[in-house]
Formats: sequence, C-alpha cells, structure tokens
Amino acid sequence: MLDIKYIRENKDLVRSALQNKRVNLDLDELLLLDAEVLELKKRVQSLQEEKNANAKKMPKATPEERPGLIERGRAVGQEISKIEPELAIKEEGLKNLLWLTPLVPAADVPIGKDDSENVERKKGGTVPAFDFASKDHVEIALQNNWAEFERMAAVCGSRMIALKNDLALYEFAIIRFALDFLASKGSQIITVPAMVREAALFGTGHFPAGREQVYHLKEDDLYLSGTAEVPVTSIFSGEIVAESEIPKRIGAFSPCFRREAGSAGKDVRGLMRVHQFNKVEQFVFCRNDADESAHWHQELLKTSEEIVQALELPYRIIEVCTGDMGAGKYRMHDLECWVPSEKRYRETHSCSSLHDWQARRANLRYRDRDEKVKFMHTLNNTAVATPRILIPLLENHQLSNGAIRIPKALQAYMGGRDRIGG
Repeated sequence: MLDIKYIRENKDLVRSALQNKRVNLDLDELLLLDAEVLELKKRVQSLQEEKNANAKKMPKATPEERPGLIERGRAVGQEISKIEPELAIKEEGLKNLLWLTPLVPAADVPIGKDDSENVERKKGGTVPAFDFASKDHVEIALQNNWAEFERMAAVCGSRMIALKNDLALYEFAIIRFALDFLASKGSQIITVPAMVREAALFGTGHFPAGREQVYHLKEDDLYLSGTAEVPVTSIFSGEIVAESEIPKRIGAFSPCFRREAGSAGKDVRGLMRVHQFNKVEQFVFCRNDADESAHWHQELLKTSEEIVQALELPYRIIEVCTGDMGAGKYRMHDLECWVPSEKRYRETHSCSSLHDWQARRANLRYRDRDEKVKFMHTLNNTAVATPRILIPLLENHQLSNGAIRIPKALQAYMGGRDRIGG
C-alpha cells in the first residue's frame, strides 16, 4: 500500500506505474475520494470543536442563555451524526482503491506488457546433450514407479499427484538440504501453518486482487495460503521492533495450496502446476532504506543461484518487466531452470523486493536510533519448491538406463547414494 501523501505528491509517477503494471484503477477517482474524505474530516473536526466550545460555556451561562446553548449543541451533534456515515462510506471506498494501488517500480526496471518482454540477465550451467533417447519427467516417474498421477486425479481431482518410493524420499532430501543451506546463511528456520486469516492475505497483497487463486474454508473463515510469505509476513504485524533487531533473515517451510484459476489447459501434465505443493521460502525484513533493500535483494538472489548450482542444474536469471511483476514489486528477478523435454527454461524461483508496500498493509514497523517509527522493507525469494524442482532434476540428470544421478550436494541426504532408479 502506498502512503496517500506520496500519491498526492507524485501523481504522475503513480499514474505511470498503473499504466506500466497494467493495473485497472482510476487514479482520478482515488484522488477525488481523498479530497472528499479530507473535506468531510475537516468539517467534522470544525463541528466537534464548536460542540466542545459550546459545552464549555454551559457552566457560566445564565439561565436565559442555556436553552440556546443546549439547542445549538444538539444541532451540531445532529450535523456530525449526519456526516459521519457518509465519511465512513467514502473512507472505505478510498481504502479499497488504496489496496489496489501499485508500488512505483525501480526506474531501470524493463517496461513491458507480459512475460514475453522479461529480460535475460545471466546464464549458468551446461545444457545436457544426451546420446540416448531422453524422457520427460512423467515417463521417468512412471518407469520407476515413483508417482501416482491418474489414481490421485480420480481420488482428489485434477492437478493432484502422489510421489512414491525413492522420489518421495528425494523430495524431502531436497527440502532438508534447502533448510540447512539457508541456516548456513544465517536464516532463522521456521515451519508455518498453511491456514491463515483474511487479514494476512490483505497484508501481503494477495488480496483483494488474487482471491480467485485461494481456497477458502468457509466454515472456519480461513484460507489456504499459497506461500509461507503470507503467515511469515504477518508474524510481526502490529509490533514495533527495535532497529537493532533487524535485518531479520528467515527460512520458512510450509505446505502450499493454489487453485491455479485461469490456467485451464496449461501445464496439466506432470508436476509443473499442481494444486498442493511444498516450499522453502527465504525472507528478509530490513530497514526502510533503498540501498540496504537492494543489497538484500542481491543476497537472496545469490542464495537461490547457489542452491541451483549445488543441484547442478542449467539455469538463467531474468529481470521481470513491469507488466509481469505484480502490483507490490519494486524489483523482481526470476530464476529459471532448463527443462530438456520442453527445450526451454522454466521458472523455479522468484525474487522480489517490495520496499514498504507490504509493511504498510501488514503494519510492520521498527523504531530507529532517533526514536522515529518507520515501516520496514520486505523481500522474499524461493529456496526450493517441490515437486516443481523435481522436473529439471529428473530430466537433466537422467541416465541411459533410466536411473537418475543425484547431485553431490544431495547425496548425504539420500543415505550416500549417487543415483536412484534404473
């Protein structure tokens, strides 16, 4: 959420952000509502001051003056009572527009309409050249009796899978490796629930615009979160921490759920786009300082790159353009791993800086050395998301006999084995 004062003073920048991020919001309507709210507040304040002044006159008023003062006090009170409902309606309307107002992105972020205009910044690793007929991850999983696709679809519906045998163990090996890796970087490790209240989703910016992606448990009025970002961001909501307590670096594990609304017919086969998955996410809460925030963005991005390098996967880093980055992002990079069966890179990690846009929504504050209370900056990036990361791991490390080579970094988590299957 943007500070309304910032919006008033930077109308052109905000208007440009609306256009470049393709956010359908009428800035003129927002500013008009803001002006009306300010005017009504001034009117209520003026009337309240008159009412108070009128009440102060009563003890010294003569018997002849008192009826007039009482009548005036009653009339002013009635006028306030008439204005307050209108003010409340307009304040709610303004708040609803502020929820949707995007953060102004960094000046050097690529301007583009969608993911086709994202910009490649770096490549790493070597794309494999197989001297045998390579298979995709679904064929590999079925050949080794590692997954249930059709049976789980019959039991649970589409985009639901079950991993079995060595692949199930491999998933948890990857998760444990990622948690240990983040701990080695100084992250506090935490596991968080998947169920959250509505306020937490508003706090991170997933609501109101992303409601169609979230499962709602109506009886309990709880929602299934699509990322640990939601509960982790809200942990410190409403608190004021000392500047000495930040930056906070956190590595969080949670089960995740997404409806994948609007993706009918897209990536329906295999492990790419499922409704339930597991994820290790990394976070930073830091001072309200652009340079410090930029440092942590690069640190989070570097950490994910090191994880992918340890997994011995070919990858690339792209900078996400304005039309693909989301309303709350100041800067965003995706890390994509090579998928041999598709002959292209697919997103496995997403690194985002949100400056104080989330913190204002979730009320995340700290007190600086000068005793001034400020909103934090928040950042997040994927460490690993399973089963998606299994796709490049299975396909890039497949051997001619159907076995899968285990990267050295994961072998200790698989009992010292250097391969599975075959």
